[in-house]
Amino acid sequence: MHIKREEQLTALIDSYQNLVFSICYKMTADYFAAEDLAQDTFISAYEHLNSFDGCNPKAWICRIATNKCIDYMSHSARRSVPTEDIYLEKGMESNPETKTPENICMEQEVKETLLVNCSRLRPPYDEVAKAYYYDEMDIKEIARKRNQKIKTVQTQVYRARAMLRKIYRKENSA
Repeated sequence: MHIKREEQLTALIDSYQNLVFSICYKMTADYFAAEDLAQDTFISAYEHLNSFDGCNPKAWICRIATNKCIDYMSHSARRSVPTEDIYLEKGMESNPETKTPENICMEQEVKETLLVNCSRLRPPYDEVAKAYYYDEMDIKEIARKRNQKIKTVQTQVYRARAMLRKIYRKENSA
């Protein structure tokens, strides 16, 4: 009896998502790039499931992750990839064409982590970070809602971003 490709992918993600992310993060030292590379790893695994012999899936998925990271780091054009600051400024935008159940699940997990980390900030940065990054409100909307000047909200977003960056770095260095 053959297992469907989607079921195989789900089993790979369930078993190895943390390992794949760890490999990607250790190789790139960039949380956001590691997330993208981990996702690329599972997409590549899905595309090549037919050629996988089923023997030692852990080694296979680790090899794919390692190769994705090596490719990422070796392309000079990639060195100008948007940094986490730009990622945070744009919010959690995603391509609606790539909305697979796995992508939706991963995106939801990232958003939940973001919400938890926003709530760890001290006031008023917790509310501003949640509104800007999680709720994806623009600065004008936040300023109007909080009855504050735009420049004040811009400063609060800037400071909240720095605080979030520290939280993510601390989490990933553990």
